[in-house]
Amino acid sequence: MSLKRVLGASTALTLCSAAAFAQDTTITIATVNNGDMIRMQGYTDQFTAETGIGVEWVTLEENVLRQRVTTDITTNGGQFDIMTIGMYETPIWGANDWLVPLDNLSEEYNVDDILPAMRNGLSHDGTLYAAPFYGESSMVMYRTDLMEEAGLEMPDEPTWEFIREAAAAMDDPETSVNGICLRGKPGWGEGGATATVLGNSFGARWFDEEWNAQFDTEEWANALNFYVELMNDYGPDGYETNGFNENLSLFQQGRCGMWIDATVAASFVTNPDDSEVADSVGFTLAPNAEGVEKKANWLWAWALAIPAGTQKQDAALQFIEWATSADYIELVAENEGWANVPPGARTSLYENPNYADVPFAQKTLDSILAADPNNPTVDPVPYTGVQFAAIPEFAGIATEVSQEFAAAYAGQQSVEQALENAQAITNEAMEAAGYR
Repeated sequence: MSLKRVLGASTALTLCSAAAFAQDTTITIATVNNGDMIRMQGYTDQFTAETGIGVEWVTLEENVLRQRVTTDITTNGGQFDIMTIGMYETPIWGANDWLVPLDNLSEEYNVDDILPAMRNGLSHDGTLYAAPFYGESSMVMYRTDLMEEAGLEMPDEPTWEFIREAAAAMDDPETSVNGICLRGKPGWGEGGATATVLGNSFGARWFDEEWNAQFDTEEWANALNFYVELMNDYGPDGYETNGFNENLSLFQQGRCGMWIDATVAASFVTNPDDSEVADSVGFTLAPNAEGVEKKANWLWAWALAIPAGTQKQDAALQFIEWATSADYIELVAENEGWANVPPGARTSLYENPNYADVPFAQKTLDSILAADPNNPTVDPVPYTGVQFAAIPEFAGIATEVSQEFAAAYAGQQSVEQALENAQAITNEAMEAAGYR
């Protein structure tokens, strides 16, 4: 029996018209060039086949992505129908009415299944403005074979002092193995993120409760001097230009004894198709300095949001529901295995027995739960956010500060000078913005 006879001529005509409209619809998505996002693009044809909606991708390096989407959203440029953004931008942009509220997601989507840490971080005043494609914290990834050869055992909660000891033991210039790889690349979300959580774990903070910069403190001096000495002694050459993707490549090539970075990297360093050390990788929580309770772990989600200026809101929402759903996780698992699904976004993933055997699953969840954006530092602060301060001015300030730090990493200035410059940059910007 034909569809027209079952539904009636007028209903069938409506369906045909909708399908024809969908076929003429193409959405443009700006995203970051991380592995999970690249994987998602490989499944886009299935979304188009199901919906008739075409997808065009603009895939950018992390710092460039942030610049492009920020310019577009603040100028109402309309280049993108979906933007890949995170926990820093989402609440701020939502408060400014720059994003479409995601308050009409379908019942089948089950928004309550999103991990509370991710849902809260992507909301403003209780309204969700972006859906997490994946969520992450940071943790230690290390070579179990090299750790064993060194006669060491990685603790469940290592200190930075142990990390230095292990880096020294595993460092082997003759075989091009660096004891440790860490981000140094300028950018508030690249090397800036690493520097901020490093500072947290040494008892430092960006601001005191009166919004005064705190880079002229002993805690920041201890943190940054430790980092520079550690990386100069046991890190790769040119580490001041390395971000997430550069260090991922080094680790996969077997050139890092340890790497402290985003938990989402775990699936890539354990994938035998991409990683030369896939069968000898262990995981543990991010470190803290001796006697300091805060760990060097962050909290982040790469999430999909709809800019308010789009003319294709309905099509964009369909894509977001598809790409961030439990069904998409099942799709990836079916084709590539459970270790390769986007992690850290949904509670049901961590309740799924199929995921329980993934070696990094529990450490990822433990790391996410250990991060507290409401209490990110030892001493009280007037901001929320773990590796960022959730104020509009932070991105610009922190990008400049990260450039000062990278100059110290490269030996172009002393740590003392970098911190002095960071203090001046931050206080000047905060005074101009009316915080002080």
